[in-house]
Amino acid sequence: MRDMNSRRENNSLDERIGKLLLEREVEDFIAREAAMLDEWRLDEWLGLFTDDGRYMVPSTDIPGGDPKETLGIINDDMARLRGRVERLKSRHAHREFPWSRTRRFITNVRIKEMTEEEIQVNASFLVYRIRSGQVDPLIGGYIYTLKRMDGALKIAVRTAVLDLEALRPHGTLSIIL
Repeated sequence: MRDMNSRRENNSLDERIGKLLLEREVEDFIAREAAMLDEWRLDEWLGLFTDDGRYMVPSTDIPGGDPKETLGIINDDMARLRGRVERLKSRHAHREFPWSRTRRFITNVRIKEMTEEEIQVNASFLVYRIRSGQVDPLIGGYIYTLKRMDGALKIAVRTAVLDLEALRPHGTLSIIL
């Protein structure tokens, strides 16, 4: 009996350690992603996505809307996302040339659900966009669907849900949240 209890305690401890290690890995992944975006390493950031990845920013009036039925601010598959990155890196992206400075603060990273294929993660964000002497705070939450591929985490879906009621004062979203 004592041996069986000891094995249960070890399994429970192993599960808790495994969960803590995964939580730390996810937090580190999201922090590295934020640094890539703040440093405008957009090609490197694209490499974090699966081949069929998506980047979405729902509308501010229906943030929980189904992207198949509700118009959003951004709903990019990988082809569109690559195009977005190319435009942002170009001198022809007048809204972002020279590039805005950004600073991302990510907090409350939580693993919400896990299957063998996917990890659902939620996090809160505050992104400061600094341009032409103006500082614009963008506040909201991230919803990630992550997959493990070749031993590394990859983004299958990245949704940035804004808490703002409108995109004021600049009226547009020209950076990647």
